[in-house]
Amino acid sequence: MTQEWICKTEDETAQIAARIADNTTYPAVLCLHGDLGAGKTAFCRAFIRHILQNPIETVPSPTYTLVQTYDDDQIWHFDLYRLEHAHELYDIGWEEALTSRLCLIEWPERLGHLKPQNSVDITLSTLENGARRITVES
Repeated sequence: MTQEWICKTEDETAQIAARIADNTTYPAVLCLHGDLGAGKTAFCRAFIRHILQNPIETVPSPTYTLVQTYDDDQIWHFDLYRLEHAHELYDIGWEEALTSRLCLIEWPERLGHLKPQNSVDITLSTLENGARRITVES
């Protein structure tokens, strides 16, 4: 099944992230696709804040740490942009992450054969007018 939304602001993106969070069956692995600057981290930030019911939760981009965890390691947020080899995931808790409630993975194409079969693909793309298209394929 495919769903699609067009968002003109970061607030609209946050609203869609919350809607998707409310309709996600847990445990879940969400793979976020999109170019640099497409809004993947903003989407993840809104999704995590909604799940935690804390709109001011600090949710930094895990670009340099590769992973951030929340809610006693029940939520894992990966940014694999800097990952060189998929096997490096084991050094940052990949197996533990897969037993958690939620994994959000930016740049999932770097997972290679480690991408879970039951994952949901979310694609964010920037449109010519600056709006964002969010497409969910499950």
